[in-house]
Amino acid sequence: MSDAYCTDCKRETELVVDHSAGDTLCSECGLVLESHSIDETSEWRTFANESSNSDPNRVGGPTNPLLADSALTTVIAKTNGSSGDFLSNSLGRWQNRNGNAERGLIQAFKTIATMSDRLGLVGTIKDRANEIFKRLEDQKSTRGRNQDALLAACLYISCRQEDKPRTIKEICSVANGATKKEIGRAKDFIVKTLGLETGHSVELGAIHAGDFMKRFCSNLGMSHQAVRASEEAVKKSEEFDIRRSPISIAAVVIYIITQLSDDKKPLKDIAVATGVAEGTIRNSYKDLYPHLPKIIPSWYAKEEDLKNLSSP
Repeated sequence: MSDAYCTDCKRETELVVDHSAGDTLCSECGLVLESHSIDETSEWRTFANESSNSDPNRVGGPTNPLLADSALTTVIAKTNGSSGDFLSNSLGRWQNRNGNAERGLIQAFKTIATMSDRLGLVGTIKDRANEIFKRLEDQKSTRGRNQDALLAACLYISCRQEDKPRTIKEICSVANGATKKEIGRAKDFIVKTLGLETGHSVELGAIHAGDFMKRFCSNLGMSHQAVRASEEAVKKSEEFDIRRSPISIAAVVIYIITQLSDDKKPLKDIAVATGVAEGTIRNSYKDLYPHLPKIIPSWYAKEEDLKNLSSP
């Protein structure tokens, strides 16, 4: 139930929705505030004793604004008898031919949805990725290109634009065989193509080391105190001119914080959890080491503790 203003009660009251009649009523006085409302979600109804078809979807899924005839199509069934076979077969062939254009889009949207689910992404990221791919499809820019890499790149760009970035390596892990290099090239192609379409450069959004911190710490099973210290340290690191990628900075901060705790994590485990090579973490450690007294929170570690860290 939700609240709304009732004209009879002259105040906010709880609403009751009668789905069978499509009416919205005031729970206090029973006034019908809205009638014959349309439910645009799927209508599920099974006829177990009437049909052998196991699909309970009777009228199709919810509408999709990216598909021209979403949820409004008619399926031409085959006849049981010999009469009308020619007509039904002809109409069936025409239906299949007419649906080829959107069949590819539907399959692409399903692939994006699968990748999103595997990465635990929210629906807004998936929807934006669908929209990016639809714009490419409208320009006929997807022909002759690696479809899996394009879809993965659409998802990568969507994550960046929604301020929920994922690393190329994370996207690659769900990209149906597309390599990091292929996804990177596809990303550059999409940015260039959409930039030409709109006449200005495509904004991807800035990446900060803090964007990855909670997820990386969770992958390593770090304590709440260590996570908090990592977040504070990585925010402090932005004040210094450390010429390393945000992902590398996040990885080395996690490494330092764990070395200062009782629950030390091997460098190999951190490399696996963050997707950053061990050699890169070591080199980033050299760059960060001189600034540690100003980066590591004083409540987490004292200067004596910092001196016990191995020098690069």
